[in-house]
Amino acid sequence: METRFLQVEGGRIAYDVEGEGPLVILVPGMLDSRETYRFLRPLLVRAGYRTATMDIRGCGESSAEWDDHSYEAQGRDIAALIRRLDAGPAVLVGNSYSAGSIMCAAAEVPELVAGVVPVASFVPNLPVGAVKKALFALAGRAVVAFPSVWGAYLRTAYPSAPPADLADYRARSVAALRTRKGAARAYVTATPMSEAWLDRVACPALVVMGTADPDFADPVAVAELQAARMGAPLALVEGAGHYPHAEFPEVLADALLPFLTRVHAPV
Repeated sequence: METRFLQVEGGRIAYDVEGEGPLVILVPGMLDSRETYRFLRPLLVRAGYRTATMDIRGCGESSAEWDDHSYEAQGRDIAALIRRLDAGPAVLVGNSYSAGSIMCAAAEVPELVAGVVPVASFVPNLPVGAVKKALFALAGRAVVAFPSVWGAYLRTAYPSAPPADLADYRARSVAALRTRKGAARAYVTATPMSEAWLDRVACPALVVMGTADPDFADPVAVAELQAARMGAPLALVEGAGHYPHAEFPEVLADALLPFLTRVHAPV
């Protein structure tokens, strides 16, 4: 598939787009690339959706160097892509860190966003103690200093049904990280997004979480907190880790498609 580029302030955002119909934009988490949606995207295209995947700042094929990696900046990138495609309003699917970015986009440009789907999101999260915060910070520094640590993490992130190409995917991810340490440092030291953004999100939402996500001590409790906070339905993907869209793409599509139908239904 052809890689396209969107010029925004500070650099270029890489993206691709396929299919016809209402627009869905898939946004990967930090240190990841749009390839993470390689299994989910064709399912959405076949179901009748124009599906775009984008690389976030400093990752994938987007520009390597940026002055701003914040949720707000990435929310502006998402809005710029919707305008470029001239196909909004769009449903935004954001994994991990980028779940915060899609919330910023929905809050800032509500006319461009029909719905949001946070997948394995940290917004909001259960309270984290000082010791665990310190361990997270240490792990983040280790990822920047030793990219192989990221590869080791990816082994644990697909606990039940790792994709057949995971070894190659991990190798590519680690190789990319070695050349983009500035972006990695920015992401692993980022301040968590304020919950106040959620008060400005008025569009429908669907919360998605894998029940075996290693990033959370109790992923189900986190997902229930998010669903209650946003007044949104909850889709739990049994046995999935931090990337349910790659581990169980058909299961996630089965949860996502009815939501897309409701959100994009004619008034």
